[in-house]
Amino acid sequence: MTKEAPGLGAASGDAMRQRIDDYALLGDCHSAALVGRDGSIDWACFPRFDSPAVFCRILDLRRGGSFRVSPDGPFQSRRRYIDDTNVLVTTFTTPTGVLEVTDCMPIRTGLAQSSRVGARHSLLRRLRCVSGRVDARVVVSPRFEYGSFVPRIRLTSRQTAELVGGADALWVTATRPLTAHDNALRARWHLRAGDEAWVEAAWTPSLVERTPAEMPDLATLRRRLEDTVAFWREWISHCAYEGDYTQAVRRSALVLKALTYAPSGAIVAAPTTSLPEEPGGVRNWDYRYTWLRDTTLTLISLMLLGYQEETLAFQHWLERTSAGRADDVQIMYSIRGHRLLPEVELSHLEGHQSSRPVRAGNGAVKQLQLDVFGEMLEGAWLFSKMGGRMSQKNWDFLRGLVDDVCMRWRQPDQGLWEIRDTPRHFIHSKLLCWVALDRAIRIARARRLPAPVGRWARERALLREYLLREGTRLGWFPQSEGSDRADASVLQLPALGFLPSAHPLVSHTVEHVRARLEKGGLLYRYHAPDGLSGGEGTFLLCSFWLHDVLVHSGRTEEAEELLRHLLSLANDVGLYAEEAVPGTGEALGNFPQAFTHMALVASCAQLSAGRSFQLPRPGAYDYADFALTYHLGRRSIFMSHFSWEAVH
Repeated sequence: MTKEAPGLGAASGDAMRQRIDDYALLGDCHSAALVGRDGSIDWACFPRFDSPAVFCRILDLRRGGSFRVSPDGPFQSRRRYIDDTNVLVTTFTTPTGVLEVTDCMPIRTGLAQSSRVGARHSLLRRLRCVSGRVDARVVVSPRFEYGSFVPRIRLTSRQTAELVGGADALWVTATRPLTAHDNALRARWHLRAGDEAWVEAAWTPSLVERTPAEMPDLATLRRRLEDTVAFWREWISHCAYEGDYTQAVRRSALVLKALTYAPSGAIVAAPTTSLPEEPGGVRNWDYRYTWLRDTTLTLISLMLLGYQEETLAFQHWLERTSAGRADDVQIMYSIRGHRLLPEVELSHLEGHQSSRPVRAGNGAVKQLQLDVFGEMLEGAWLFSKMGGRMSQKNWDFLRGLVDDVCMRWRQPDQGLWEIRDTPRHFIHSKLLCWVALDRAIRIARARRLPAPVGRWARERALLREYLLREGTRLGWFPQSEGSDRADASVLQLPALGFLPSAHPLVSHTVEHVRARLEKGGLLYRYHAPDGLSGGEGTFLLCSFWLHDVLVHSGRTEEAEELLRHLLSLANDVGLYAEEAVPGTGEALGNFPQAFTHMALVASCAQLSAGRSFQLPRPGAYDYADFALTYHLGRRSIFMSHFSWEAVH
């Protein structure tokens, strides 16, 4: 069950600063919004994840703009998602009564298993007085283009209004009267037990002429809410996971689906920008884009749950985006496939907890990150083992990636962590180059595909020799060639089948990583110069990696203790950021974070599979393959339309 926690009370005029983990996610598979415990929507971008923000109070209390619905006076709040959905219910308890607010981003179609998911590009909010009487307060104050200016407000009837500025327009409709005052649309509604009120804010381009519409009848509004509930429930009904911590896994799956851009199949790393990795610090990045690494790992997690449509959609998107040319592949793209993502600083925004700069765009787009090749081939291999189709065009593209690895693996790169410093020979990057070659050889042999397997095998052997030389130099694997710094990414060495989990080099590496990077039971990524000032929190993905190594080393009880600790770090509705403050567990970084939710799914699947086998198993093997084999074998899911396809 998702835990509930009471929210702080707030007087109606307060400008409360919400913590990152005070927010809940709304989504429509086109964009997303964040709702605070106080009923304020403080982040929303329309019509897409990477569009300029319409509401961004989370980044600037004064200039950011918000859409607030709450009691007019002191309250306590509790919230939950309607079971198996991304529809949020917040319950406000006041001295005079109880108000329930149900929030969603309406979805137009129930075609949950298709990428053709429509969105109304709106925020729909239902207010219902559960008991007593409550004075409800509504304030709609968009500040388009990341809080750049105050829009013009025009009441088009007693219950409808148009808010326009620049390229954006917001049409607000309500079932009760609205007023315009002090650069915002406002309402104060007196509700008694059983009373209901609705308000919807729908985005359109400002250049589109729109005739002021009559307020939709209650039946239409209810149907929009019901259709959205039905969409999420239909999609999650295909989740075939039957292992440990099912509720946490299903919530993470719903988050990952909400972070998927339905028109293309691309998945964003997070729906936000510039939520800080350190309060007051400079490590504030825009995550509203598609990293090939993050997306591939997310799709592997969804495969563990029995989902495959998402993998096919992303495969088609990548082929279109790269024009089918492996040598043109970037590490990341916009959700629509754009290659240029110029990074700019939004200097007019104060930043969350005064963390500046606030950024839009991401300068890492042109970095060399060699690990991406390995993640993509790992995903292709696992998808192939599940019976996924592979056309000649698919194989030609993958061959091109592997040939690129052969030419480039000796180069230094910026690595998994995207350092903004001198490129290095990262162990993790070399490992993933080895993975790319290894998985390509496996695919070619399993499907009898034409490939220079001999050349690939020679390069693979050279990479293995290189990695073992670096490991034996210190008796454990460091961050990079010639370094003595620890880095949590090397925990992937056994997970990707390079060495057995019980190998002495693995054991010593785990010991050094924990001794140097662990605090409060959680792992930092590294402690090494990276071209930036300041620090960061513990990186939750790394702690899930540690869990997986413990499982496969036969330390199941220790692993489960760590997993329970990680599960306790979710907020009251089961969401995670990228990082956490050790000791307090306070969330840091963009939110919610696909990496963390992906890792939760994978780790729960690993633990469930690990309970059924005597671990550690002999030899080196791939952890994801191990879990897939167990869960798919248990469910016997090999659907006919994902059968092996001959390639000629």
